[in-house]
Amino acid sequence: MKHTAELVVRSYECDSYGHVNNAVYLNYLEYGRMEFLHAIHFDYNGIIAAGYYLYVTHVDIYYKASAFLDDKLFIEVYPVKMKAVSGTFHQVIKKGDGTICAEADVTWACVTTEGKPSRIPVEFLVEGLHPETDMVAAV
Repeated sequence: MKHTAELVVRSYECDSYGHVNNAVYLNYLEYGRMEFLHAIHFDYNGIIAAGYYLYVTHVDIYYKASAFLDDKLFIEVYPVKMKAVSGTFHQVIKKGDGTICAEADVTWACVTTEGKPSRIPVEFLVEGLHPETDMVAAV
């Protein structure tokens, strides 16, 4: 499943050059992933209450074009890899005209509250976490 979240660039996200600071794109990616998890009905609060966390373990990001104040951005998110303990989302941040600002693969892992890798409990393995074949082929 692909999900698209929307946001508008705020003034405090821009640097002295007038465009979105590179570090801010990581926040945008996080926002997009959380919106994706809401859309697939993943119980994020529930997994934490059960004693597990989902940690980002690796981000491979490519910056392609600048975004500026008041630009409306669209953050596409879809899973491209799913294993017992970890997975990877592919994310694309676009402007309204389709210009790609950034593209990233974000790898995450399930850990216990003690930080030890753990299988994702079965009750949290919702269908949307698994990649769709046509989405993986598109990456």
